[in-house]
Amino acid sequence: MTRFRHGLVIGKFYPLHAGHLALVRSALARCDRVTVQVLGSSQESLTPEVRAGWLRAELPGAHVVAGMDDEPVDYASDHAWEVHVGVIRDLLDAPVDAVLTSDEYGGELARRLGATWVQVDPGRHQTPVSARAVRADPARYWWALPAAVRSWFVRRVVVLGAESTGTTTLANDLTSHFGLPTIPEFGREWTHLRPGGPSAPWHTADFELVAREQARREDAAATLTPVPLLVADTDVLVTAVFHERHVGTWSPTVAAIAASRVPDLYLLTGDEIPYEHDDTRDGEHLRHAMQERFRGLLDQQPSPWVELRGSRAERFAAAVALVEPLLAEPRRLADPAVERNAHVSWTGA
Repeated sequence: MTRFRHGLVIGKFYPLHAGHLALVRSALARCDRVTVQVLGSSQESLTPEVRAGWLRAELPGAHVVAGMDDEPVDYASDHAWEVHVGVIRDLLDAPVDAVLTSDEYGGELARRLGATWVQVDPGRHQTPVSARAVRADPARYWWALPAAVRSWFVRRVVVLGAESTGTTTLANDLTSHFGLPTIPEFGREWTHLRPGGPSAPWHTADFELVAREQARREDAAATLTPVPLLVADTDVLVTAVFHERHVGTWSPTVAAIAASRVPDLYLLTGDEIPYEHDDTRDGEHLRHAMQERFRGLLDQQPSPWVELRGSRAERFAAAVALVEPLLAEPRRLADPAVERNAHVSWTGA
């Protein structure tokens, strides 16, 4: 097997999947050094740098760079080739002596760069997946997606409400029904772990810690879920409300974290059920006011929200009817530019 000094892999990686990873790993096995170029366009939903971050996390041995290339793809156009190759050259920090691709455009690209073309898994028989197929049906190709890409596609549902309104019960019922990972509520844990325990006064630093850890746990669960769905019993918006309740003001830091993590759906559990005391609750007299606060805040959020009332079974049935459409349609990526004359073969180049 020929050994190369500097190999090049290019692509949109829109999104990154197992076939891309196999291609780059093959390049790493055959080249002393590998540059991977992520070439995105302005009409796509993900920036090239986000995709480059995915690649760097999965393949730290590769040199990954990102760039914009809005020239239409037309394999029969010499002008299009010149523009694309110009972008590629500008992103290189040294000449390459190998171009590794699965598709046949690699032959012409290698010729224009003065390199050898190495075709890897032609027809994608070893790793039967494509970015187009993933975009059309992420759930079907869930097996082929790295953890960070799965996390991006996941539709997120948050169950929230004032104390003792059945949020944990509903979240657990939905998690069990859909076979999802659970997300432990860090605020409850920190109530007991913090100095002074449940009776100690709360401070802004407590809520900032809770917000960041709750967000981290949610993101970790999103990488592990077996389907493109996650149900959380609380989120950072809830942390912001409890900061306001205990400290008396709105926390800009916690609010900023909440604003960066907008879910796909909020389910507000109704406060018509009896209040149950436990060792972390102290707000029966505030419950209805807190519920009104949640309603007002949810009206200001970009996410849709629904308030669920009634028995446990009634709430569950209504929630399932709302969540199932989200599971059926994972987050969508805008279509990339159409490739023209993709049938043109450059294998003889």
